[in-house]
Amino acid sequence: MPDLLLELFSEEIPARMQRRAAEDLKKLITGGLVDAGLTYEGARAYATPRRLTLTVAGLTASSPDISEERKGPRVGSPEKALAGFLRGAGLTSIDDATIQTDPKKGDFYVAVINKPGRKADEIIAELVPDVIRKFPWPKSQKWGQAGEGALKWVRPLHSILCTLAVDGDVSEVVSFSVEGIESGNLTQGHRFHGKENFAVKRFEDYESGLKARKVILDLDERKDIILNDAKTLAFAQGLELVEDMGLLEEVAGLVEWPTVLMGKFEASFLDMPDEVIQTSIREHQKCFVLKDSKSGKLANKFILVSNLIATDGGATIVAGNQKVVRARLSDAKFFWETDLKTGLETRLYKLDNMVFHEKLGTLSARVSSIVTLAESLAPIVGADPALAKRAATLAKADLVTDMVFEFPELQGLMGRYYALALNEDPSVAEAIELHYKPQGPSDEVPTNPVSIAVALADKLDLLTGFWAIDEKPTGSRDPFALRRAALGVIRILADNDIRLSLRDIFAKARDGFAQSDDLMSFFADRLSVYLKDKGVRYDLLDAVFALGDQDDIVMISKRVQALGSFLSTDDGENLLAGYRRAANILRAEEKKAGTTYQGLVEGAHLHEEAEIALASAIEKARVAAQEAVAAEDFEAAMSALAILRAPVDAFFDKVLVNDEREEVRVNRLKMLTQIRQTTLTVADFSKISG
Repeated sequence: MPDLLLELFSEEIPARMQRRAAEDLKKLITGGLVDAGLTYEGARAYATPRRLTLTVAGLTASSPDISEERKGPRVGSPEKALAGFLRGAGLTSIDDATIQTDPKKGDFYVAVINKPGRKADEIIAELVPDVIRKFPWPKSQKWGQAGEGALKWVRPLHSILCTLAVDGDVSEVVSFSVEGIESGNLTQGHRFHGKENFAVKRFEDYESGLKARKVILDLDERKDIILNDAKTLAFAQGLELVEDMGLLEEVAGLVEWPTVLMGKFEASFLDMPDEVIQTSIREHQKCFVLKDSKSGKLANKFILVSNLIATDGGATIVAGNQKVVRARLSDAKFFWETDLKTGLETRLYKLDNMVFHEKLGTLSARVSSIVTLAESLAPIVGADPALAKRAATLAKADLVTDMVFEFPELQGLMGRYYALALNEDPSVAEAIELHYKPQGPSDEVPTNPVSIAVALADKLDLLTGFWAIDEKPTGSRDPFALRRAALGVIRILADNDIRLSLRDIFAKARDGFAQSDDLMSFFADRLSVYLKDKGVRYDLLDAVFALGDQDDIVMISKRVQALGSFLSTDDGENLLAGYRRAANILRAEEKKAGTTYQGLVEGAHLHEEAEIALASAIEKARVAAQEAVAAEDFEAAMSALAILRAPVDAFFDKVLVNDEREEVRVNRLKMLTQIRQTTLTVADFSKISG
């Protein structure tokens, strides 16, 4: 069975696009082959800075012959209908069609259309140019001659290698052309160490030929080489690599033959925070920092990755990188020292000129709202109101520092460093850093009360603000990260076991806020996501929210988890079944009678032992469940409901609800209503699926 090898050779592809591009190439080509009727045993895609490669093994030699019948009009139909049928079926005469008889519809024409299979190379020659022309690059430009015939590609495409290997050393070029670029069987290796073209027959000699010419095809293999060599080089110096997987992915996409080297910088730069040094070296030079393996402190050395095998052992490359790193760190040190001299509070006036949102005003106005809300939240979360106010006042000040202007990703963190250096209370400094958190499901959650107050204030002000101006997330659009903010509020409250009414906080966050129900519904959706990640079913959350006025995240979570635990028991499962039976009977009878069956169950109309026992159990369960819910002991509330299980089972087993005596029938229907109302003490069982 043939093996396909495809390489698209170009100028340097941005590192951040390479892995996705390789996946897209594989998906589009293999999908197109399958759609055309070909099958294959396996496929794998690769990317280097200058090439996208795909190998498809065990490809069928041709697509199968296809025969299909196309039903036409009835015999005797108008000429116009017959002509349309002939055109659609590709027939020249109605005599080429067959006639079939339907007992109900009579005789009608049928065209038998035979489509012979196509050879794999024909399909590939048609498919690959189409994929190249329509390739989904995030950004691309037209290359080559201007006009309609120019190819739209991420960087100039130089050559296309496309071969179909059959057996042994036998292979053929799949011939096609894309805007003047003819396919062939030639490629080249490293830009400097293997520039000459060489011919390729199949993947094995392609991969080995590239490696001989200093190109490692597999991105993950390049990553492993960089990581292992960097660790080894660091260990030899008594140091440890500060791993950065995002940078590793990027650097592996910048080189075809990674060569790991070590540089150094002046120890005086270590007076700056480690994060500043790491960020500066990473962002400007794509280099890794090192730390002392014993003390854990940052060392004045760094790891760089070159794409060259230098004749001087890399000395010139290292010297060049050291020069640039030294200049960048000098800039960072200037920013650090200037910011320290200026301070945080003296920069707050600059927030007056920074528009947060055209409908919500300046960043200064937003800070003012956060300060007010943080101060009011402080007593609820156990924080000192004065410290919460101070932290909220300074929380956004580092946005206008020179350091954060240069490295926006350090916002919050630099505020903490500057606050500590200026002798602010440590809890204030921590709150400045952590008020953005958590920013994801695995991110750190603030635990210090002052940090909690400011982090909640920041997120709740954001949410109520955008809800007030009707700028809500829609579908996949969430430009202001409001889903993340709501999930952050949920995690802070849940992880710290903080009890508060969200609706009350909405009102404190924004005067006259009129979107409480809608925003609470949004929180319910986010809470559903949060609890689902913890293994809780979404329908249980619906069952609790259906009770209405549920806006305490901690209480809702505990209630839902207790309900889930209860329903996983035999008592819970059987009670749910009994509830459904009662609800179904009630629904049918209420619809028939056009009324509900409310009111007290009358003891005079209780005749059967099973219904007497059930009436007693309902009353006991109702009282016990209400008391447990009032005490917020939801496990006890579920246990209270559990006593209904046996009486409900016995009732449906031994008692006929629709008794011929009207007063007895109505009394028993009232009892079913009480079952429904008693379960509503803890949840709306009608919302529970399964």
